[in-house]
Formats: sequence, C-alpha cells, structure tokens
Amino acid sequence: MSAYDIRPGGSLKLKGGVAEGGIVKKKKKKTKSKADSEKNEDREKVKKLLFSEDKSSESPSGSGSNSPAPSGSSSRKTEAEKRFEEAQKRRLAERVAKLASKTHKERVSEFNTYLETLSEHHDIPKVGPG
Repeated sequence: MSAYDIRPGGSLKLKGGVAEGGIVKKKKKKTKSKADSEKNEDREKVKKLLFSEDKSSESPSGSGSNSPAPSGSSSRKTEAEKRFEEAQKRRLAERVAKLASKTHKERVSEFNTYLETLSEHHDIPKVGPG
C-alpha cells in the first residue's frame, strides 16, 4: 500500500463558511476611468474660469468693496500663491483654446501625417516566411 492510496473525501473546508454567517461576496467597485474623470474636471474648471471672466469683464474695475472676493481666503494668500493661481488660469485657458481649435478629424489627419514622416526604423518588422 502506497502513500497515495489514502485520500480524504469531501470538499475543501474554508474558514468563515456557511455556519458563520454564510458566504460573503465582495462588492463590485464602480469603474471610472481616470481620463474621463480628468476630462470632466477640466471641463468644470473651464466653465468656472470662463464664467468668472465674463463676470469680471461686466463688473466695473473700481468697485472693489461692493464685489465679493473670487475665493474665500484671497486676503490670506501670499504674492507667490496669487501669481501661481494666475499662471494656472492662463495655462488652463491656453489648453482649452488649443483643444477647441481643432476637430477630431483634424487631429487624426495630423497624427497620420506625423506617422508617415517617421523613418522605417519605427515600422513593425514582419515575422514569419514571406
């Protein structure tokens, strides 16, 4: 009789089975791609930026005491923080203008022309006979 002749029967016993509250299934997580959430955030920022620019252009520049502050803690911000925020707004406006200037079709055609100009070094080599 060898050591392999004796086999235990039955199914595998796991901890926390049916006796201790049943089988607990993991909850499925909602999958949101990072790109979609970033695009939505960018769109919201752009809307806020454009809306705030429209308001600032309509209001007279001399009435600083009547108009509310654009952000709650603007009086506590340092000069560097103010410059940083202004630079961020400018960069965001430039990015939006750049994205809005071309259609998808134009972007695809531009990418195709770029790929055509690449040397054959970047081509995928053929594999197999022939």
